[in-house]
Amino acid sequence: MTVFLIASNPRSAVNRGLGGVAFFGGTGALAALLDDRIIPLIEDRYGVTTASEALYVLQAASSVSSYYGVPYFFLLFALAYRPLDWVQKRRPWIVLGLLVPIAISLIVTPPYNEMYPITFRFVVWWAVPYMLLGTILILTKRSVHALQARTHGVVCLAVLPPALIFMMLNFVLPTFGMLRMWVYNTWFVGLGFIIFIVGLFTYGFLGVRVLIDRRRLDSTLRAVTSGTAILNHAIKNDIGKAKLFSEKIRSYAKSTDQQELLEDIDTVLQASRHIEQMISRVHRRTEDLVVKPAEVDLGELIHTTAKPYGQLSEELDLTVRARKGWNCRLDPAQVSEALNNLISNSVDAMKGKGRLQIELVEAKRELIIEVRDSGGGMPKEAIRKAFEPFYTTKSGSGTNFGLGLPYAYHVMSKHGGRLLLRSKDGEGTTATMIFPKRAIRAKQGDDKIEG
Repeated sequence: MTVFLIASNPRSAVNRGLGGVAFFGGTGALAALLDDRIIPLIEDRYGVTTASEALYVLQAASSVSSYYGVPYFFLLFALAYRPLDWVQKRRPWIVLGLLVPIAISLIVTPPYNEMYPITFRFVVWWAVPYMLLGTILILTKRSVHALQARTHGVVCLAVLPPALIFMMLNFVLPTFGMLRMWVYNTWFVGLGFIIFIVGLFTYGFLGVRVLIDRRRLDSTLRAVTSGTAILNHAIKNDIGKAKLFSEKIRSYAKSTDQQELLEDIDTVLQASRHIEQMISRVHRRTEDLVVKPAEVDLGELIHTTAKPYGQLSEELDLTVRARKGWNCRLDPAQVSEALNNLISNSVDAMKGKGRLQIELVEAKRELIIEVRDSGGGMPKEAIRKAFEPFYTTKSGSGTNFGLGLPYAYHVMSKHGGRLLLRSKDGEGTTATMIFPKRAIRAKQGDDKIEG
């Protein structure tokens, strides 16, 4: 579990903290295994040897490190999982300061023995507060939307019960003379690990996704985009024709003072320029998406992308709530195209009529774009395959290739973000684009909401 968490995101303080908990929980299990099975087996067969003595030293180090490492890293995990501003500013000093009780415990602990590996009556006064404070921090974390609430629930179920049982069996009960209660940890740790595995494959765990699926999606999308060079020339020629005739219509609309026609043709020209820009991005670099970051007002980008859909049909109730003023460093063409794909999917799902809501949600560390429709929703099987290239539920459509969601997924990955889907058959669909503020250097400007 430790290796998986650290390998998936070594820069994450949350993953490092929980990885430390798992590692030092594992050293406790190693100490138990050496004590109960391996050392007795060696000594029964060969007597006390250099190897058995070395294993005894390993057992002692594993046991003591488990008692001290689990509460320390559990609190570090909690402080990273539910970040507090005053803690983040002083994090290096707090990380060191929390080691002081451990150093004192090592000083006052007599030489190691199996019955009293640590001074329980002293350690309990800092280890229990560490774990109780960590539990409170985890439980009081607020989730912005339902998908985050689900993953938070998985974290609570997988981490808190084993941690609190560990606290009772390893610190509280031994203080009252009930020793070697740690042997019962196995059942609760096993249950937590099962929840971890199930949660990992179902909702993800602390931002971790199944890496095999991610690599499969990425490699498949690269194979798909490698063929776009064949289409570039034909598309470029047709777009050139469309622009030429659109300019002629635009001149006519101006000369005859037809404002509605002028607005419509401006939308067509804007779409043509966008397509040209997208073609130029992938030209000669079709093996991967090329991200060209620029300073962009994310709220303005959302309004601009959504505007043409408000003119599609009077039966489409489009609501856009996105505060302008969030200046972000991202690729406007790629993000706009990804958002455009999500909106287009929603409009198609509702057959051009229904309620479509686009909202920019501002979390503490993330900016979240939600696209919610009142369509028929998606069955579980469709959600599971939604990000697979060429998969589409729009049968019989010769113009749909099933690449919109894989493309949007790839764009979000390039920006250090995530793309999530939430849907129930018959209850509509919500597509969620999650941008970490740090990854896109988000800075707040004017406080203005438009809808």
